[in-house]
Amino acid sequence: MIDSLQGLVAQIGNQLKLRWLTPEPAIPCPLRGDDPEQSLIGSLNLIHPNRLQVVGPPEQRYLAGLGGPAHTEMLDRLFADHPVAIIFSDDILPTAEWLERAQASATPLLASPLGNQDLIDHLHYFLTQALAERIILHGVFIEVLGMGVLLTGAPAVGKSELALDLISRGHRLIADDAPSFARIAPGIIEGRCPEVLQDFLEVRGLGILNIRAMFGEGAVVPSKSLDLIIDLQPLDHPQLANRLEGSLSATAILGVRIPRITMPVAPGRNLAILVEAAVRQQILRIRGYDASADLIDRQTHAIQQDRPEPPAKGQAREGYPCS
Repeated sequence: MIDSLQGLVAQIGNQLKLRWLTPEPAIPCPLRGDDPEQSLIGSLNLIHPNRLQVVGPPEQRYLAGLGGPAHTEMLDRLFADHPVAIIFSDDILPTAEWLERAQASATPLLASPLGNQDLIDHLHYFLTQALAERIILHGVFIEVLGMGVLLTGAPAVGKSELALDLISRGHRLIADDAPSFARIAPGIIEGRCPEVLQDFLEVRGLGILNIRAMFGEGAVVPSKSLDLIIDLQPLDHPQLANRLEGSLSATAILGVRIPRITMPVAPGRNLAILVEAAVRQQILRIRGYDASADLIDRQTHAIQQDRPEPPAKGQAREGYPCS
């Protein structure tokens, strides 16, 4: 994980054409501060200062429009907040007063030819990915009908065989055995494959299979959001008792509730078709349709038609006089 300014520059410095305006610090500068709510990257903001402060033409014009004492006070406040670094966009070169304060406070200065907002967008996306909360879960992560599905269950329950069956039906492998998941947004968990395991699927009796080599480029995908967990369990599992509503529940992954279906495993069951049906059903739920609720409503309506409610007191039924 990249957690220092030096690591950030080493990773994407060439892409963003970053260059040091002050000597590169010998000690790693952590990107995260003491305040977990502090923004990592942004334009000049003294009310909610950023860890990485970007200064572009708008900030330069604002500072230039201030009077002498106000201008000096603004710079003093900026450096007093101890940003991890100040990055000048649009190839702006800092004046002597910037360099003096940077040296006095040991604040690194960098520059890039990219525009202000373009630079912020690139850094924000990269830092969101690099510093996201992560967890590794055991299972096979596969894309089915456009949804990211994690197949879980006990060892030897048939996860890899099911994944191979789904791949042969046109679905795509993301990761086998140890997919890595990161929370990249408040309600989004993204799953990826560790680099060393990419393209590989272990199937008992066959060993290691290279899915990309066997099925082509379209059979693998590098990442996908986690949309559904399907837990493979024996047919007598207690969570499978409700035949009408099924076994839908939810599991919290990195603070995000992910729908979870417990699917029974038994000889003769076509699990690939069942997984496809479960995914289609989940897509319908997302769109607001629930088949079990629809059936209950139909049954209720049919019962009401067969057995209408008795008339209120003082009203006669059709064909009968009032008593």
